Amino acid sequence: MKKKNFSKIAKNVINLEIQALKILKKNINKSFNEAVFQIANCQSKVVLCGVGKSGLIASKIAATLASVGTPSFSLLASEASHGDLGMISKKDILILISNSGETTELKNIIQFAKRNKILLIGIVSKKESVLYKSSDIKLFIPKAKEAEGIVPTASTTAQLALGDSLAIASMKYKKFGKMDFKKLHPAGSLGAQLKTVEDIMITGDKIPFVNENIKMNKALKILTEKKLGILIVLNNKNKTVGIVTDGQVRRFTEKKFDFRLLPVKKIMTKKPIFIGKDELAAKALSMMNNKKITSLIVNKEGQTQKTIGVIHIHTILQSNIS
Repeated sequence: MKKKNFSKIAKNVINLEIQALKILKKNINKSFNEAVFQIANCQSKVVLCGVGKSGLIASKIAATLASVGTPSFSLLASEASHGDLGMISKKDILILISNSGETTELKNIIQFAKRNKILLIGIVSKKESVLYKSSDIKLFIPKAKEAEGIVPTASTTAQLALGDSLAIASMKYKKFGKMDFKKLHPAGSLGAQLKTVEDIMITGDKIPFVNENIKMNKALKILTEKKLGILIVLNNKNKTVGIVTDGQVRRFTEKKFDFRLLPVKKIMTKKPIFIGKDELAAKALSMMNNKKITSLIVNKEGQTQKTIGVIHIHTILQSNIS
């Protein structure tokens, strides 16, 4: 059997989908703006529904909307007429997705929306269809050539791109930022990369504070006890004035110089490097790598001498932050 050049087929399919996206881009209009405004200001839920492949796209768009702060879920069109219409309330927004806009399963849902005055957004490729004519907000996707002329490929790619655009635009409208995103993604690699210094810093009695006037022999006991490899040096006003690291201690030991009766202020490094509690832990790791250090002092916002925590490289790495 003669081998076919499947890479050529792949490129043809991708080209068809690229063309569909180009056509879609040219047809984004004021209806899109209105849809974003309504979705962003929805006081209840956004319900998405489609049939067949469009139903799968509806599920993905619902998941994306939910992940960026818009409560959303998808509804199976085939189940809607068998009781699942009860999931939709009058304050919801209903988004129906259909290439033809004439699918039988959608007609009952359209009638339900109209009867209950539920805002209906239609994503459809046929202006003569029931869905297009019935929609309060019409999001038209121009017809595009499908793979082999029949397989839903270009149309579903355009539906997905339009849904992603609605989600991102709504997110921007609501000023939904990184920290909001983090709250909805506490697990996995995304959650890890969005952890802040405050999320994982060491606080309270675990912070290795010492007064600048105590002798190093006492300070060394605290260094050993706290197990962080640093001492944060305070003056008599409890302001941070320096830092002592185990590296410094080793260097003094190698000089065979008895420094144990010296006050801490004679050993410490002044003006230690610090970071704010709201910075990303990934930034703290980058700073440590650049400075070749293992800990950073966390100071109170606007008060560079008020230490509220310590972030250690081991804690960052244990949190799967890179």
